[in-house]
Amino acid sequence: MFNKILVVCVGNICRSPTGERLLQAVLPNKYIASAGIGVSKSGLDGKGADKQAQMIAELNNVSLEGHQSQQLTVAMCLEFDLILVMEKGHIDAVCHLAPEVRGKVMLFGQWIGAKDIPDPYRKSPEAFEFAFELLLQSTQAWASKL
Repeated sequence: MFNKILVVCVGNICRSPTGERLLQAVLPNKYIASAGIGVSKSGLDGKGADKQAQMIAELNNVSLEGHQSQQLTVAMCLEFDLILVMEKGHIDAVCHLAPEVRGKVMLFGQWIGAKDIPDPYRKSPEAFEFAFELLLQSTQAWASKL
């Protein structure tokens, strides 16, 4: 049913690549990718994962090696079966871009109390650790649902 999953945040350098790699580890038979709603606007096209995000991921045995940020497009929205976003506001952004996909856009934190996963970009290591922990809890919850 949900064989292609897209993980979305703003810059596609912190939360969504981490969520993508966590989901890939627990759902190896699914195609999982990530993108950002503000990648081009922020000049982040093709950038690797944030250094702090990489460090926290590596401390938890997750590699963000080889990640390249990409801008979310209408074609991507249509291609994927499930689109997981980090914040409630991202649902609006995705649906503004591609209104027809509303039914397949959900919060990454849906099953841990429909929590937003706060953006740790340019914040403390603790902010990255907190975001990682929420992503990990959410990944485990999604794996049990899918």
